[in-house]
Amino acid sequence: MHEIFSQMNNYFQSLGIYGLALNSFVESFFLVPPPDFLLIAMDLAKPEKALWYATICSLASILGGLVGYLIGLIGGRPVFNWFFRKNPEQFEKVEELYNKYGSVAVFFAGFTPIPYKVFTIASGVLNMNWWKFTIASFFGRAGRFFVVSIVLMLFGEMIKQYLEIVIAFVSAIIVLFFVILYYKGKKSFKPQQNDAKNEEETAIHNL
Repeated sequence: MHEIFSQMNNYFQSLGIYGLALNSFVESFFLVPPPDFLLIAMDLAKPEKALWYATICSLASILGGLVGYLIGLIGGRPVFNWFFRKNPEQFEKVEELYNKYGSVAVFFAGFTPIPYKVFTIASGVLNMNWWKFTIASFFGRAGRFFVVSIVLMLFGEMIKQYLEIVIAFVSAIIVLFFVILYYKGKKSFKPQQNDAKNEEETAIHNL
């Protein structure tokens, strides 16, 4: 498998910017090497074009994500099981994350090393709102690729080996932000629930 991935990566690299776009597009719904490797190589070779490469990578990946969404929407669970037959239990995990976090789960799949393709196809199977899926994909994919390109553009080769740490750190900050929002929302919702309950008890008592 490693040799096949290496050959694929060499092929995409031989196509230059078109290979970057193709790699990003296909990786969103099929098993090919992540576009990060090619993006990093191109950023380091021409740092002045890093933001352009990130833009190409992001747009192609989002379009590929929409293809994955359509595959799941049309093919349903059988197609998902065929694509990920080595790990069929992934669907239950994805469904659980959707039920808990909604479209935010797509954002994290797009931004973090979680396999994005699993979520694109599962989103179609679960008939997730198309606009929410697209917006979450945009911020997740663009966020990841622009963080990589900006960091490489500013620090170059010296930061290359620490990229995953940088992404993990940014991810942790974003997760913390959403956790705070979640608990704030929960606290503000509780008094409303209690008020409704008191009103109902008063109404019953008056009867």
